[in-house]
Amino acid sequence: MTSPVRYSSADGIAVITIDNPPVNALGQAVRQGLWDAIDRLAQDDSAHIAILHGAGSLFLGGADISEFGKPPQPPALPDVCARIEASAKPVIAAVHGPALGGGCEVALGCHFRLAQTGARFGFPEVKLGLLPGAGGTQRMPRLTGYAAALDMIPAGGAASAKGALEIGLIDRVTDGDIVEAAKDYARELLTAGTAPRRVSDLPSPAPDAQAFDTARALWAKKSRGEVAPLQAIDAVAAAALPFADGMAEERRLFLELMETPQRAGLIHAFFNDRKVSKLPELKGVAPRDVAHVGVIGGGTMGAGIATACLLSSLSVTLIERDDASADKARTTITANLDAAVKRGKLRDAAAALSQLTTATDYTALSDVNLTIEAVFEDMTVKKEVFAQLDAVMKPGAILATNTSYLDVAEIAESTKRPQDVIGLHFFSPAHVMKLLEVVVPDGTATDVTATAFALAKRLGKVAVRAGNCDGFIGNRILATYRGAADRMILDGASPFDIDAAIKGFGLPMGPFEMADLAGLDIGYMTRARKVATRDARDVTPTWADEMYHKGWLGQKTGQGYYTYEGRKGTPNPEVGPLIIAARGDRPQQSFDAEQIQRRYMAAMVNEAAKVVGEGIAARPLDVDVTLLYGYGFPRWRGGPMHWADSVGLPALLDDIRTWAETDPYFWQPAPLLEQLVSDGRSFADLNKDSTK
Repeated sequence: MTSPVRYSSADGIAVITIDNPPVNALGQAVRQGLWDAIDRLAQDDSAHIAILHGAGSLFLGGADISEFGKPPQPPALPDVCARIEASAKPVIAAVHGPALGGGCEVALGCHFRLAQTGARFGFPEVKLGLLPGAGGTQRMPRLTGYAAALDMIPAGGAASAKGALEIGLIDRVTDGDIVEAAKDYARELLTAGTAPRRVSDLPSPAPDAQAFDTARALWAKKSRGEVAPLQAIDAVAAAALPFADGMAEERRLFLELMETPQRAGLIHAFFNDRKVSKLPELKGVAPRDVAHVGVIGGGTMGAGIATACLLSSLSVTLIERDDASADKARTTITANLDAAVKRGKLRDAAAALSQLTTATDYTALSDVNLTIEAVFEDMTVKKEVFAQLDAVMKPGAILATNTSYLDVAEIAESTKRPQDVIGLHFFSPAHVMKLLEVVVPDGTATDVTATAFALAKRLGKVAVRAGNCDGFIGNRILATYRGAADRMILDGASPFDIDAAIKGFGLPMGPFEMADLAGLDIGYMTRARKVATRDARDVTPTWADEMYHKGWLGQKTGQGYYTYEGRKGTPNPEVGPLIIAARGDRPQQSFDAEQIQRRYMAAMVNEAAKVVGEGIAARPLDVDVTLLYGYGFPRWRGGPMHWADSVGLPALLDDIRTWAETDPYFWQPAPLLEQLVSDGRSFADLNKDSTK
């Protein structure tokens, strides 16, 4: 078998090339190849210095994901980095493209580091529930000091070539060919007689208590229960020890994280990101061309969708009801693009804005490839819009609705081309949130679905296929676990205790804080829309209706479940009497945080199992991805279905059946959940079945 690491030598300079496409991942063969190349360098009397670089578009990728979950094979990466560093002959890391994770650690094991403009250095390990485990937490602080290391490592962050040079992580930056520039650097070092400069021989950084205090306070607040960022800070602190002792502590902390459920959850999420768009029905199906997108409505959502398209170099025609509304939409989009420039997501706002046209006549959409409707959430209004679109859009163009709940098939019936109609449910703000639910009615053409997924990829979205039902995947499940919260209120819990418990579970906001943010009028209108079909056994949050009628709509009116000064809320004492009145003579009980979390999550999982069982979500992983990217579910828990597997489906079903004794309507066990428990299987088993 040919080694993925090549060795050549000429004019006193050895060139070690890693060639392991597509991303030069640090699998066992690459690690062994690097070890062997350094051995060969030691024995090569004609070579006095070496250049280490990657073939293709990058230096070195991180860990080989095909090795995840398998027993480690020698040589281990920490040993490889130590072997490079121990070389008696200087080794230059010549870096182009990303050098992340293990790739960055290999570069730090080299004696000198040269980067091409456009290179990036960083440590994303915390995003997989780990920390740099091959010396990154020990070598980086010795080069940059603690503050820079604490900015990057706990955040899973990265630095550009210029940024890495400024903090001392690398030695030089070049605009030219990386290998030729490295050869010039090598000749310069040889002429000067420069010996290897081993990072492990550098002294520990100067103490910086303030940097550690700041980092620990920041991540204690931001991590919401995630342990890896705080553990990474402890590993960086070990750089105060002698190098060998610091490496031992880094290894101890790394191995500790390897065994945590959080690491398993983050790995689950990592692989789901790669699986979610791989749908058997789309294999080999070519998407339609989309270069010009229409958007109907320039409110917050429509402007966000238009911004997302402009950020992806698509032409956009936006339709509003009058010139004043069109001008307002343009102003919003301009502000969005300016903000993208400040965040480093866009270079030239003016160039992007030049691709935007606004109009008040639907005929302006006659040449677009796809139009996304983002008007008021009312079936009659949407049908009127689609009838007009059908009349003006060219054959083969796609008509998409951004509805959050409504029946996409019914909307499609207002056209003569239902096969070209699809749901594209963006999440607000649409140019920031990554989730896109692709809602596929039975009559939608397969290549229209393929086009939706291709568009999502171009927009940088994570697309999830959803079937057509009220609320699709995410909002249907949301309505159910929000219903569990309402029932707990009627049974004795306070909205503020529920919010605190759910944030303690790891979500960024509790359900009542979220209601205040979205606006209590949204919930009221949703309940009003469903009143004709509401089951008499269902619970209605009458206190929330009273809040709506009092004009307490949440943050936008300064009062809801919380009262607000700016965006900071404090519990609204006037909500209590409304809740007490709604409880009537209903038996009361106390709830601790764990009990609140258990009921909330059980409702989420039970409804999600119904969604999967009915085929609205094709696989449990589709639910996990939806809740992670659209609803703030903590990534380190993997998603609700992964969480359910981890706590045990039999015990969860037992709880649901117990609660069903007093509330059989709400707590009807999902048939799929009952079947899995009966068969001794898990949601993970269903994910595996879907790949067969």
